[in-house]
Amino acid sequence: MKRLFFTLVILFSGILMAQEVYQVNGESIPLFSEVEGTASLLWNSIDGNYRYFLKKDNTITELKNTPLNGTYQQEYKKILKELVGEERVKDVKLTRPDLARVIDEFNAASDANYQIKSESVQLKTRLGGFFGMTNYPFFVNPDNTLLPQLGAEFEVIDEVKLIRHSMVFQFRQIIGNSDYDFSLSQITFNYRFKFVKTETFDLYINAKVAGYTYISQDIDIVENDGSITNISGSGGEFQAPFALGLGADIALGKGYLTLLYQDAVTLNLGDNGNFPVDFAIGYKFNL
Repeated sequence: MKRLFFTLVILFSGILMAQEVYQVNGESIPLFSEVEGTASLLWNSIDGNYRYFLKKDNTITELKNTPLNGTYQQEYKKILKELVGEERVKDVKLTRPDLARVIDEFNAASDANYQIKSESVQLKTRLGGFFGMTNYPFFVNPDNTLLPQLGAEFEVIDEVKLIRHSMVFQFRQIIGNSDYDFSLSQITFNYRFKFVKTETFDLYINAKVAGYTYISQDIDIVENDGSITNISGSGGEFQAPFALGLGADIALGKGYLTLLYQDAVTLNLGDNGNFPVDFAIGYKFNL
């Protein structure tokens, strides 16, 4: 216990030493130093929001991206243009890796002895939930019944090297009803490629690579001769479905509104002939 206590004290002291309090427009703000040189990048997470500051010639300016009538003003780009020119900041986002890269470039051009320090990889995570409807066309569904589904997903993103790619671990539950006694629990690993990516909107292809699916059913099927066949039981298996779908993340509040159309095309699972209907809507937060 004592060892743990002293370890926490050392870590806490290190955090305090890494911060310095700055006066910005009459506000006292403790900030971390991300990049130091002719121009410096300062930052901190305050009340759940990331705030970034440019320090140059003993002047500290906050880098902002203020929304106004649904449009972001991108004030930070106007400030960065004075450092490196308009062309270099055209695709810069208000994130620590992007800002550090631009300021690193300016410092390297201003000082031949400057060593670039910006990170090569920075992983970020998002957590969210969703609900929707599906006909799950990979099992017997005589009346093409739509069932409710709900779930959660955990997304891992690298905003430096692989900004258009992410990995997602998803859980979903399909809930049966009195007309179609079928339920499914599924955990999957997914890959996403964001072919449209902006500060406020991502559009991506979702590939369901592998997972475990557990199904429980009690279904009566009327045959052509009028006889009834009952399919009942439960069981699970590991699958590699390679199912493709589409999704979108739309910046909303402190997170993202998520729209999903899953399992539109499946390369490694047989279907029952029904057109796939699998829509969901959800919301997720940055962690």
